[in-house]
Amino acid sequence: MKNLFSPLKLRELELKNRIALSPMQQYSAMKGIPNNWHLVHLGSRAVGGAGLIITECTAVSEEGLNTLYDTGLWNNVQMEAWKPIVRFVKEQGSKIGVQLWHSGGKGSNTHPNEGMKPLPLEKGGWITKSASSTVINGITAHELTIEEIQKLKMDFVSAAKRALLAGFDTIELHAGHGYLFHQFYSSVVNKRSDQYGGTFENRIRFLIETVQEIRKVIPDTMPLLVRVSAVDYLESADAWNLKDSLALSLILKNNGVDLITASGGGFAHVDKSMVFPNYQLPYAMEIKEKIGIPVGAVGLITTSVQANDIIVQDRADLVVIAREHLRNPYFSINAALELNIPPEIPWQYHRAYSSIKPYS
Repeated sequence: MKNLFSPLKLRELELKNRIALSPMQQYSAMKGIPNNWHLVHLGSRAVGGAGLIITECTAVSEEGLNTLYDTGLWNNVQMEAWKPIVRFVKEQGSKIGVQLWHSGGKGSNTHPNEGMKPLPLEKGGWITKSASSTVINGITAHELTIEEIQKLKMDFVSAAKRALLAGFDTIELHAGHGYLFHQFYSSVVNKRSDQYGGTFENRIRFLIETVQEIRKVIPDTMPLLVRVSAVDYLESADAWNLKDSLALSLILKNNGVDLITASGGGFAHVDKSMVFPNYQLPYAMEIKEKIGIPVGAVGLITTSVQANDIIVQDRADLVVIAREHLRNPYFSINAALELNIPPEIPWQYHRAYSSIKPYS
Protein backbone atom coordinates (compact mmCIF):
# COMPACT_ATOMS: atom_id res chain seq x y z
CA MET A 1 0.00 0.00 0.00
CA LYS A 2 1.36 3.40 -0.94
CA ASN A 3 2.05 6.04 1.68
CA LEU A 4 3.60 9.49 2.01
CA PHE A 5 7.05 8.04 1.34
CA SER A 6 6.17 5.96 -1.71
CA PRO A 7 7.89 7.12 -4.90
CA LEU A 8 5.85 9.04 -7.46
CA LYS A 9 6.64 8.78 -11.16
CA LEU A 10 5.53 11.49 -13.59
CA ARG A 11 6.65 10.57 -17.10
CA GLU A 12 10.33 9.68 -16.53
CA LEU A 13 10.76 11.84 -13.42
CA GLU A 14 10.64 9.85 -10.20
CA LEU A 15 10.18 11.61 -6.87
CA LYS A 16 11.50 9.77 -3.81
CA ASN A 17 8.38 10.65 -1.83
CA ARG A 18 5.01 12.42 -2.14
CA ILE A 19 6.04 15.62 -0.33
CA ALA A 20 6.55 18.88 -2.22
CA LEU A 21 7.63 22.32 -1.09
CA SER A 22 4.92 24.67 -2.27
CA PRO A 23 5.93 27.79 -4.21
CA MET A 24 6.09 30.77 -1.86
CA GLN A 25 7.27 34.23 -2.84
CA GLN A 26 10.23 35.38 -0.76
CA TYR A 27 10.40 38.98 -2.01
CA SER A 28 14.18 38.82 -1.70
CA ALA A 29 15.47 39.11 -5.27
CA MET A 30 16.67 42.14 -7.20
CA LYS A 31 16.25 42.44 -10.98
CA GLY A 32 14.73 38.96 -10.93
CA ILE A 33 18.02 37.36 -9.86
CA PRO A 34 17.85 34.65 -7.17
CA ASN A 35 20.53 34.83 -4.50
CA ASN A 36 21.86 33.13 -1.37
CA TRP A 37 18.50 33.52 0.38
CA HIS A 38 16.86 31.40 -2.30
CA LEU A 39 19.68 28.86 -2.12
CA VAL A 40 19.15 28.46 1.62
CA HIS A 41 15.35 28.59 1.47
CA LEU A 42 15.04 25.95 -1.24
CA GLY A 43 18.16 24.02 -0.27
CA SER A 44 17.22 23.56 3.36
CA ARG A 45 13.91 21.94 2.42
CA ALA A 46 15.84 19.60 0.13
CA VAL A 47 18.18 18.77 3.01
CA GLY A 48 15.00 18.21 5.01
CA GLY A 49 13.92 15.51 2.60
CA ALA A 50 11.12 16.90 0.42
CA GLY A 51 10.81 14.88 -2.77
CA LEU A 52 9.99 17.89 -4.93
CA ILE A 53 11.11 21.48 -4.45
CA ILE A 54 9.13 24.07 -6.41
CA THR A 55 10.49 27.59 -6.68
CA GLU A 56 8.47 30.66 -5.92
CA CYS A 57 6.48 32.00 -8.86
CA THR A 58 9.12 33.17 -11.31
CA ALA A 59 8.31 35.85 -13.86
CA VAL A 60 8.73 35.25 -17.59
CA SER A 61 9.10 38.98 -18.29
CA GLU A 62 9.91 42.09 -16.31
CA GLU A 63 6.33 43.36 -16.52
CA GLY A 64 5.18 39.98 -15.21
CA LEU A 65 6.58 40.68 -11.75
CA ASN A 66 4.30 41.22 -8.79
CA THR A 67 6.92 43.32 -6.98
CA LEU A 68 10.44 44.43 -7.81
CA TYR A 69 11.68 41.70 -5.46
CA ASP A 70 10.40 38.59 -7.26
CA THR A 71 12.55 36.09 -9.14
CA GLY A 72 12.60 35.88 -12.92
CA LEU A 73 13.78 33.74 -15.80
CA TRP A 74 13.59 36.16 -18.72
CA ASN A 75 17.35 36.59 -19.21
CA ASN A 76 20.56 34.60 -19.03
CA VAL A 77 21.87 36.36 -15.92
CA GLN A 78 18.90 35.01 -14.00
CA MET A 79 19.35 31.59 -15.57
CA GLU A 80 22.98 31.41 -14.45
CA ALA A 81 21.99 32.43 -10.92
CA TRP A 82 19.49 29.57 -10.75
CA LYS A 83 22.09 26.94 -11.70
CA PRO A 84 23.88 26.55 -8.32
CA ILE A 85 20.53 26.46 -6.52
CA VAL A 86 19.25 23.75 -8.84
CA ARG A 87 22.50 21.81 -8.50
CA PHE A 88 22.46 21.91 -4.69
CA VAL A 89 18.84 20.77 -4.45
CA LYS A 90 19.51 17.83 -6.76
CA GLU A 91 22.64 16.88 -4.82
CA GLN A 92 20.37 16.26 -1.82
CA GLY A 93 18.31 13.71 -3.74
CA SER A 94 15.34 16.00 -4.34
CA LYS A 95 13.92 17.05 -7.68
CA ILE A 96 13.32 20.71 -8.45
CA GLY A 97 10.76 22.51 -10.56
CA VAL A 98 10.38 26.15 -11.50
CA GLN A 99 6.97 27.77 -11.32
CA LEU A 100 6.62 30.12 -14.29
CA TRP A 101 4.16 32.96 -14.05
CA HIS A 102 2.99 36.40 -15.06
CA SER A 103 1.14 38.51 -12.49
CA GLY A 104 -0.89 40.40 -15.09
CA GLY A 105 -3.12 43.06 -13.59
CA LYS A 106 -2.03 42.16 -10.06
CA GLY A 107 1.52 43.42 -10.65
CA SER A 108 3.40 46.63 -9.79
CA ASN A 109 3.24 46.52 -6.01
CA THR A 110 5.45 47.69 -3.17
CA HIS A 111 7.33 45.22 -0.98
CA PRO A 112 5.09 43.46 1.59
CA ASN A 113 7.04 45.23 4.35
CA GLU A 114 5.78 48.46 2.77
CA GLY A 115 2.18 47.33 2.69
CA MET A 116 1.98 45.59 -0.70
CA LYS A 117 0.36 48.69 -2.18
CA PRO A 118 0.27 49.84 -5.82
CA LEU A 119 3.75 51.06 -6.77
CA PRO A 120 3.63 54.51 -8.43
CA LEU A 121 5.23 54.88 -11.84
CA GLU A 122 7.62 57.52 -10.51
CA LYS A 123 8.94 55.00 -7.97
CA GLY A 124 9.58 52.21 -10.43
CA GLY A 125 6.05 50.97 -11.02
CA TRP A 126 4.73 49.93 -14.41
CA ILE A 127 1.51 49.76 -16.40
CA THR A 128 0.01 46.36 -15.69
CA LYS A 129 -1.55 44.20 -18.39
CA SER A 130 -4.49 41.86 -18.22
CA ALA A 131 -7.17 40.12 -20.25
CA SER A 132 -9.31 43.26 -20.08
CA SER A 133 -9.01 46.85 -18.97
CA THR A 134 -10.10 45.98 -15.45
CA VAL A 135 -9.40 47.51 -12.06
CA ILE A 136 -7.41 45.00 -9.99
CA ASN A 137 -5.97 45.97 -6.60
CA GLY A 138 -6.79 49.59 -7.31
CA ILE A 139 -4.92 49.69 -10.64
CA THR A 140 -6.56 49.82 -14.06
CA ALA A 141 -4.78 47.26 -16.22
CA HIS A 142 -4.06 47.69 -19.92
CA GLU A 143 -5.98 45.21 -22.10
CA LEU A 144 -3.51 43.01 -23.93
CA THR A 145 -3.61 43.13 -27.71
CA ILE A 146 -3.54 39.95 -29.79
CA GLU A 147 0.07 40.72 -30.68
CA GLU A 148 0.99 41.12 -27.02
CA ILE A 149 -0.67 37.82 -26.18
CA GLN A 150 1.37 36.06 -28.85
CA LYS A 151 4.54 37.62 -27.48
CA LEU A 152 3.63 36.55 -23.95
CA LYS A 153 3.28 32.95 -25.07
CA MET A 154 6.78 33.15 -26.48
CA ASP A 155 8.00 34.69 -23.20
CA PHE A 156 6.79 31.55 -21.44
CA VAL A 157 8.48 29.38 -24.07
CA SER A 158 11.76 31.29 -23.70
CA ALA A 159 11.62 30.91 -19.92
CA ALA A 160 10.94 27.19 -20.32
CA LYS A 161 14.01 26.84 -22.53
CA ARG A 162 16.11 28.62 -19.91
CA ALA A 163 14.66 26.34 -17.25
CA LEU A 164 16.01 23.37 -19.21
CA LEU A 165 19.44 24.98 -19.48
CA ALA A 166 19.44 25.75 -15.76
CA GLY A 167 18.84 22.07 -15.02
CA PHE A 168 15.29 22.11 -13.65
CA ASP A 169 13.58 18.73 -13.57
CA THR A 170 10.08 20.00 -14.23
CA ILE A 171 8.07 23.14 -14.94
CA GLU A 172 4.86 24.31 -13.32
CA LEU A 173 2.64 27.02 -14.78
CA HIS A 174 0.92 29.18 -12.19
CA ALA A 175 -2.59 29.54 -13.60
CA GLY A 176 -4.41 30.45 -10.40
CA HIS A 177 -4.65 32.95 -7.56
CA GLY A 178 -5.89 35.78 -9.76
CA TYR A 179 -2.74 36.06 -11.86
CA LEU A 180 -2.65 36.43 -15.65
CA PHE A 181 -3.86 33.01 -16.81
CA HIS A 182 -6.63 33.17 -14.20
CA GLN A 183 -7.51 36.69 -15.38
CA PHE A 184 -8.13 35.18 -18.81
CA TYR A 185 -10.16 32.12 -17.85
CA SER A 186 -12.35 33.85 -15.25
CA SER A 187 -15.21 35.74 -16.90
CA VAL A 188 -15.32 38.02 -13.86
CA VAL A 189 -12.19 39.71 -15.25
CA ASN A 190 -12.17 38.69 -18.91
CA LYS A 191 -14.60 40.89 -20.86
CA ARG A 192 -12.97 40.42 -24.26
CA SER A 193 -15.04 39.80 -27.39
CA ASP A 194 -12.31 38.24 -29.57
CA GLN A 195 -10.89 34.71 -29.70
CA TYR A 196 -9.51 35.09 -26.16
CA GLY A 197 -12.77 36.07 -24.50
CA GLY A 198 -16.46 35.27 -24.21
CA THR A 199 -16.93 31.51 -24.35
CA PHE A 200 -15.26 29.02 -22.04
CA GLU A 201 -13.14 27.71 -24.92
CA ASN A 202 -11.95 31.20 -25.77
CA ARG A 203 -11.16 32.18 -22.18
CA ILE A 204 -8.93 29.14 -21.62
CA ARG A 205 -7.27 29.52 -25.03
CA PHE A 206 -4.27 31.54 -23.80
CA LEU A 207 -3.41 28.94 -21.16
CA ILE A 208 -3.93 25.97 -23.48
CA GLU A 209 -1.90 27.50 -26.30
CA THR A 210 0.91 28.26 -23.85
CA VAL A 211 0.85 24.66 -22.61
CA GLN A 212 1.01 23.44 -26.20
CA GLU A 213 3.96 25.68 -27.05
CA ILE A 214 5.91 24.69 -23.93
CA ARG A 215 5.20 21.01 -24.50
CA LYS A 216 6.86 21.40 -27.94
CA VAL A 217 10.17 22.60 -26.49
CA ILE A 218 10.58 20.42 -23.40
CA PRO A 219 11.50 16.72 -23.57
CA ASP A 220 8.76 14.12 -23.72
CA THR A 221 10.34 12.68 -20.58
CA MET A 222 9.76 15.90 -18.58
CA PRO A 223 6.47 16.35 -16.74
CA LEU A 224 4.55 19.61 -17.06
CA LEU A 225 2.53 20.76 -14.05
CA VAL A 226 -0.20 23.39 -13.70
CA ARG A 227 -1.65 25.07 -10.62
CA VAL A 228 -5.22 26.31 -10.98
CA SER A 229 -7.74 28.07 -8.80
CA ALA A 230 -10.58 25.55 -8.79
CA VAL A 231 -13.06 28.22 -7.68
CA ASP A 232 -13.07 32.02 -7.55
CA TYR A 233 -14.69 32.24 -4.07
CA LEU A 234 -17.07 34.82 -5.54
CA GLU A 235 -20.86 34.79 -5.35
CA SER A 236 -21.20 36.15 -8.89
CA ALA A 237 -23.18 33.91 -11.23
CA ASP A 238 -20.37 34.02 -13.78
CA ALA A 239 -17.59 33.22 -11.29
CA TRP A 240 -15.23 30.37 -12.11
CA ASN A 241 -16.38 27.16 -10.41
CA LEU A 242 -15.43 23.53 -9.93
CA LYS A 243 -17.39 22.43 -12.99
CA ASP A 244 -15.28 24.82 -15.06
CA SER A 245 -12.11 23.46 -13.46
CA LEU A 246 -13.06 19.90 -14.29
CA ALA A 247 -13.56 20.84 -17.93
CA LEU A 248 -10.26 22.73 -17.97
CA SER A 249 -8.43 19.85 -16.28
CA LEU A 250 -9.54 17.40 -18.96
CA ILE A 251 -8.27 19.71 -21.71
CA LEU A 252 -4.99 20.24 -19.85
CA LYS A 253 -4.58 16.48 -19.50
CA ASN A 254 -5.25 15.98 -23.21
CA ASN A 255 -2.58 18.56 -24.04
CA GLY A 256 0.25 16.96 -22.11
CA VAL A 257 -0.12 18.24 -18.55
CA ASP A 258 0.89 15.57 -16.04
CA LEU A 259 -0.24 16.90 -12.66
CA ILE A 260 -2.66 19.59 -11.52
CA THR A 261 -2.50 21.29 -8.14
CA ALA A 262 -5.90 22.71 -7.23
CA SER A 263 -6.24 25.60 -4.82
CA GLY A 264 -8.70 28.48 -4.96
CA GLY A 265 -9.37 32.19 -4.90
CA GLY A 266 -7.44 35.14 -6.20
CA PHE A 267 -10.02 37.87 -6.61
CA ALA A 268 -11.76 37.79 -3.24
CA HIS A 269 -10.85 37.91 0.42
CA VAL A 270 -11.11 34.46 1.99
CA ASP A 271 -12.87 34.57 5.33
CA LYS A 272 -10.94 32.83 8.10
CA SER A 273 -13.98 30.67 8.82
CA MET A 274 -13.42 29.05 5.43
CA VAL A 275 -9.86 28.00 6.29
CA PHE A 276 -9.44 24.69 8.10
CA PRO A 277 -7.26 21.58 7.65
CA ASN A 278 -7.63 20.14 4.13
CA TYR A 279 -10.09 22.88 3.15
CA GLN A 280 -8.99 22.84 -0.49
CA LEU A 281 -8.47 19.08 -0.73
CA PRO A 282 -11.96 18.36 -2.16
CA TYR A 283 -11.04 20.22 -5.35
CA ALA A 284 -8.06 17.95 -5.96
CA MET A 285 -10.09 14.87 -5.09
CA GLU A 286 -12.80 15.77 -7.58
CA ILE A 287 -10.30 16.41 -10.38
CA LYS A 288 -8.46 13.17 -9.63
CA GLU A 289 -11.67 11.11 -9.57
CA LYS A 290 -13.47 12.67 -12.53
CA ILE A 291 -10.54 13.39 -14.86
CA GLY A 292 -8.06 10.66 -13.94
CA ILE A 293 -5.00 12.89 -13.74
CA PRO A 294 -2.48 13.00 -10.86
CA VAL A 295 -3.19 15.88 -8.50
CA GLY A 296 -1.42 17.88 -5.83
CA ALA A 297 -3.24 18.64 -2.59
CA VAL A 298 -3.00 21.95 -0.73
CA GLY A 299 -4.91 23.69 2.03
CA LEU A 300 -3.60 23.91 5.60
CA ILE A 301 -1.77 20.58 5.57
CA THR A 302 0.43 20.70 8.66
CA THR A 303 0.96 17.24 10.16
CA SER A 304 2.53 13.98 9.07
CA VAL A 305 -0.59 11.93 9.82
CA GLN A 306 -2.78 14.34 7.88
CA ALA A 307 -0.43 14.28 4.88
CA ASN A 308 -0.02 10.51 4.99
CA ASP A 309 -3.78 9.93 5.17
CA ILE A 310 -4.25 11.95 1.99
CA ILE A 311 -1.93 9.59 0.12
CA VAL A 312 -2.99 6.34 1.80
CA GLN A 313 -6.66 7.11 1.13
CA ASP A 314 -5.81 7.98 -2.50
CA ARG A 315 -7.24 11.47 -2.22
CA ALA A 316 -4.25 12.97 -4.01
CA ASP A 317 -0.89 11.91 -5.44
CA LEU A 318 1.30 14.67 -4.04
CA VAL A 319 1.03 16.73 -0.86
CA VAL A 320 2.14 20.30 -1.53
CA ILE A 321 3.08 21.90 1.78
CA ALA A 322 3.64 25.62 2.21
CA ARG A 323 3.70 27.35 5.59
CA GLU A 324 4.45 24.23 7.60
CA HIS A 325 7.66 23.99 5.58
CA LEU A 326 8.52 27.52 6.70
CA ARG A 327 8.07 26.50 10.32
CA ASN A 328 9.74 23.14 9.87
CA PRO A 329 12.27 22.82 7.01
CA TYR A 330 12.82 19.18 8.03
CA PHE A 331 9.16 18.26 7.77
CA SER A 332 9.90 15.17 5.68
CA ILE A 333 12.47 13.74 8.10
CA ASN A 334 10.23 14.41 11.08
CA ALA A 335 7.21 12.98 9.28
CA ALA A 336 9.06 9.74 8.59
CA LEU A 337 10.03 9.44 12.25
CA GLU A 338 6.46 10.11 13.37
CA LEU A 339 5.12 7.52 10.93
CA ASN A 340 7.74 4.91 11.94
CA ILE A 341 9.26 4.93 8.47
CA PRO A 342 13.08 4.91 8.21
CA PRO A 343 14.00 8.51 7.37
CA GLU A 344 16.48 9.65 4.76
CA ILE A 345 18.91 11.67 6.84
CA PRO A 346 21.91 13.51 5.38
CA TRP A 347 25.05 11.76 6.64
CA GLN A 348 26.24 15.06 8.06
CA TYR A 349 23.30 14.96 10.49
CA HIS A 350 23.45 11.29 11.52
CA ARG A 351 24.78 12.09 14.98
CA ALA A 352 21.50 13.84 15.76
CA TYR A 353 19.56 10.67 14.97
CA SER A 354 21.89 8.03 16.37
CA SER A 355 19.02 5.83 17.54
CA ILE A 356 17.51 5.65 14.05
CA LYS A 357 18.69 2.72 11.92
CA PRO A 358 19.21 1.93 9.18
CA TYR A 359 20.70 5.12 7.88
CA SER A 360 20.23 5.88 4.21
